[in-house]
Amino acid sequence: MGPNAENIIRNALLLPRDIRALIAEKLLESLDYEEPFELSREWEEEIERRCQEIDNGTVQLIPGDQVLKEAIARLEKC
Repeated sequence: MGPNAENIIRNALLLPRDIRALIAEKLLESLDYEEPFELSREWEEEIERRCQEIDNGTVQLIPGDQVLKEAIARLEKC
């Protein structure tokens, strides 16, 4: 990693938590796909609604490892 990247990371870590989360989200989104694609208006609205619920704290998020553990337990019962 070059000095420019290290400087960016060092400065980013000084930002408030919500800004760091937004930057992290945008960076991760940039890795999710290589080709541009279009979402339907309905999916865009659904995504926006869910993001607002998370931001407002009106939904309880469940850690991924807990979801996987519960899914495996349910599958083992079948």
